[in-house]
Amino acid sequence: MKFPHLFSSLRINSMEIRNRIVMTAMHLGYSPEGEVTDQLISFYSERARGGVGMIIAGGCPVDEYGGMSSMIGIDDDRFRPGLKRLTAAVRENGAKIAAQLYQGGRYTHSSMIGGRKPFSASAVRSKFTGEIPRALELDEIPHVQDRFAEAALRAKECGFDAVEILGSAGYLISQFLSPLTNLREDGYGGSPEKRMRFGLEVVEKVRNAVGPDYPVLMRLAGNDFMVGGNSNKEASAFAAELETAGVDLFNVTGGWHETRVPQLTMSVPRKAYVYLAQGIKRAVSVPVIASNRINDPMEGEEVIRSGAADMVTMARGLLADPDLPNKAMQGKEHLIYHCVACNQGCFDSIFSFAPVTCLVNPRAGREEELKITGAGKIKRVLVIGGGAAGMKAAVTAAQRGHDVTIIEKENALGGQLLLNRDIPGRGELITAVADMINNLEASGVRIISGKEATPAFIEQSAPDAVVIATGSRPVFPDIEGIDKDKVVHARDILSGEASAGDRVVIVGGNAVGLETALYLAYQGTLSPEVLHFLMINRAESYETMLHLLDNGNKDITVLETDKRTGRDIGTTTRWTIAGELKRLHVKIMTGARAVGITDQGVRFKTEVSSGMLEADTVIIAAGSWPENGLEKPIKELVGETYVVGDAIRAGNALEAIREGFLVGLKI
Repeated sequence: MKFPHLFSSLRINSMEIRNRIVMTAMHLGYSPEGEVTDQLISFYSERARGGVGMIIAGGCPVDEYGGMSSMIGIDDDRFRPGLKRLTAAVRENGAKIAAQLYQGGRYTHSSMIGGRKPFSASAVRSKFTGEIPRALELDEIPHVQDRFAEAALRAKECGFDAVEILGSAGYLISQFLSPLTNLREDGYGGSPEKRMRFGLEVVEKVRNAVGPDYPVLMRLAGNDFMVGGNSNKEASAFAAELETAGVDLFNVTGGWHETRVPQLTMSVPRKAYVYLAQGIKRAVSVPVIASNRINDPMEGEEVIRSGAADMVTMARGLLADPDLPNKAMQGKEHLIYHCVACNQGCFDSIFSFAPVTCLVNPRAGREEELKITGAGKIKRVLVIGGGAAGMKAAVTAAQRGHDVTIIEKENALGGQLLLNRDIPGRGELITAVADMINNLEASGVRIISGKEATPAFIEQSAPDAVVIATGSRPVFPDIEGIDKDKVVHARDILSGEASAGDRVVIVGGNAVGLETALYLAYQGTLSPEVLHFLMINRAESYETMLHLLDNGNKDITVLETDKRTGRDIGTTTRWTIAGELKRLHVKIMTGARAVGITDQGVRFKTEVSSGMLEADTVIIAAGSWPENGLEKPIKELVGETYVVGDAIRAGNALEAIREGFLVGLKI
């Protein structure tokens, strides 16, 4: 077997898991009012059939103060029938299933619990909700702990193979453990031992409720990444005590929702936080799971083989491709659709109170509704344009049995996704391109690149159906001097067709403008390889290396007419890009309009002033227009014609891939 460690079984107390891949808890938004739905069952059943070892469902609030109404309810007996249906469906397909026991503490917004005040260890304001919780009274603590135990017993009785207590991410147990949020002066606050007490008693009560043989897991932050909070050292000490209290496995992650250290975005390197699990593993004798940004079976194999952890989580990896384990076991790992950590379909959706979907997997959450079935009539399908929408339309149509050709005028498939290749922290999008190309080839799609689709070519090809996925063209706004030689478009900079001088003004603070600024701001800074070399040889002082990391060789200003930049960037990614631009000294001017380009630079106006920004290069990032000039002549030649992606309207990759997929199902 190619992945002998990853696909070996593992015993957790009395539970035997078929492999070392875990789908950790994700808030999906598929459970209105807490009820298990057919949508939720279909979602998890498909992952179980796909070969995952264990699924952790949740979070599941243990009481009425827990969290959002769309989380999986486990705090009342009325949820039993749905929970039993869920566990039966997952177990029938060979996977184990655990319930994550959730209590959000001060991370619960009062609007989620009927206007009542959330509680915590102490009355310390939450930066996540903006609210100040009330401190739990001493005589209230046992009741809160009892609700964990009651929920655990209910989970066991409903067929869950294990329970996981949520003790990470800044939720209630974390709030008692941290000196930042626990200011108590009684037996639950002060010393580290007293701050551990709440979590330890929760585990003891859960253990007593479920018995000695039932697996009890703990989701633990290996480092809070909060200034003045708990590091891996404190987390390891807590883990050792938790093991004594009855924990059978530790699921190690990092960070709180408030931390300014990215945890799950594309800018986080793969396997970045495995070292946290390794630190916990040194302190305990029970198995440990490594989490965060592990999306490939080879990476999982390396983590387990090295001894850093005993299992790996691939939660978003399985959101992106439910068949990831089976493909790896069958030697088809090149056909896996990897999670690219874009956050567009998962975290951005949840923070918008929408159900989870996925950029690379439009079927996520719609498994029953959007099945890929054989076509009733086999057709010759021509897809014009090899960007995200075109590739997805082509591979979907081919999987249904159609005879598909895709033609792309450039020499490579990928479209605008390829522009991300050299943008720091955005390179994972190239993985999405490679995955689609691999699946195109495996599906028998003919690929023609470096050739433009003319009406004569289309007529000669005689397709039964045509998909127009020709993308968009950049907009050059009506600014005096826009035709000067120093003016280039952001796409030309990112593709390498143009370069920038030392002084740069970018007109447009949308995603493309900010990412272009990030790309240029990194030029002249230390590369990771050079930084590593300097550090291991102690060649420069820490301060010197920080300076070399934070200072490139360009002076960059972004002009944006709106009051905010990056409105087309998802909430969970925007702050990381903004932080990087600030670190790299990129200047952002909002409410500023470019009114002229001269030999000296860019003239601008705001509501109260005007001025000149000196520039050697002016980069335009002012949006794009659909490129669909072929639509009319093609419709005259081919009756069944579809237009998808940016050829309809400018959008993002999630929208383009979804549209391509739906058209592929429709043909």
